[in-house]
Amino acid sequence: MSDASAEGGRPTPVTIFGRTYHLRGDGDAAYLEELAREVDRRMREVGDATGTADSLKIAILAALNITDDWFRTSRNTAPERRENDERLVRLIATLDEVLAE
Repeated sequence: MSDASAEGGRPTPVTIFGRTYHLRGDGDAAYLEELAREVDRRMREVGDATGTADSLKIAILAALNITDDWFRTSRNTAPERRENDERLVRLIATLDEVLAE
């Protein structure tokens, strides 16, 4: 998954924490929208819990929370872990690209 500047299919507009991004990825548009809703939900939870308005700090804390959840879940499934690791790396790269904007 990446922003619209990368190769891939038609971009899917999603809104995360009040900003619209145009994503392309391996999944269909509904899947990308679902991912974006979850990231948005987690960022809003972190923002509410911390009281900070700094979206970069909120994004980093949300990413840490999501990664922690993923690590806790994936450690028990060795065959699927490699695929999940690769997917997580792609998601982190996308987060890095979006935060660089």
